[in-house]
Amino acid sequence: DDVLGLRLLNEFQQGFPVCPAPFAVLASRLGVGEGAVLACLERLRREGQIARVGAVFAPKRIGASTLAAMAVPPEALETVAHAVSRFPEVNHNYEREHRYNLWFVVTAGSPGRLQATLSAIAKTAGYPVTALSMLKEFQPGDGLDRGGRVVPGETGMTRLDEVGRRLLMILQEGLPLFIRPYSILASRLGCDEDELLERIRCWIAEGVVKRFGIVVRRQTPDAGDNALWVKDVPDNLLGRLGGALANEATVALCYERARSLPDWPYNLYCILRGPSRDGLLATIAELGERLGLAAYAGEVLFSAQRFKRDGVQYA
Repeated sequence: DDVLGLRLLNEFQQGFPVCPAPFAVLASRLGVGEGAVLACLERLRREGQIARVGAVFAPKRIGASTLAAMAVPPEALETVAHAVSRFPEVNHNYEREHRYNLWFVVTAGSPGRLQATLSAIAKTAGYPVTALSMLKEFQPGDGLDRGGRVVPGETGMTRLDEVGRRLLMILQEGLPLFIRPYSILASRLGCDEDELLERIRCWIAEGVVKRFGIVVRRQTPDAGDNALWVKDVPDNLLGRLGGALANEATVALCYERARSLPDWPYNLYCILRGPSRDGLLATIAELGERLGLAAYAGEVLFSAQRFKRDGVQYA
């Protein structure tokens, strides 16, 4: 049912019930039968509209990750991109129109494993890897104090015991679409259902889990309507400018990332999506003038082909 599917997608991307019979709770809220909810979710997953139902972990709270870039000769790009994609730690891998033409996201279980993976990728590819770790995420209306400065959230890494590590691995796969999904996970984990539920609730309360719900499989726009806008902004203005950008309707994502001097001096990253390349360039020019960003050095990198897009795997 299209109406039921739309309601599930719109209303339960977060705040999913963490209780013994979560799908029955959803069914009660939606005024339908539990079987209808399960059947609809299974259909959405089969059609590729959703990736899973479950946890999205907060960056840098579990494991370690970074955006990385590589400058590859155009004639070698396809070969190198496929070599990079073979690493299970790489979940996004795509081309952008720039000298740094290969961009990918690497996630690992610890900072040490992350660094080892980056070194292995550079050795396999035969080209240096530039790591651009995220320092702060700017969100619309979040963390803005009266002065417009973005207040950074808690980013300390959470140490996992053996049960926590195994639970992380299980949650990466998503909840099974059965009446008692947490009971099934508890059996796989070798613990009581109540213990598993309590751990998940604690992770949500502590911010380890960024959100818990239906994970929609995002459709990647075609080349030309996705632009990465990077700027070299004075550090003392970064919070105000990043916060202002995050509140713009045309901005999809906005981050502070580490500079990589001398070749890559940029610290403010902004993803914009639009119907056309010319439209995006006009939007960027307007934002630059209105927000005072035009005074600072920057570049616009348009997306091209995608080589890999998978869910994050921490273990």
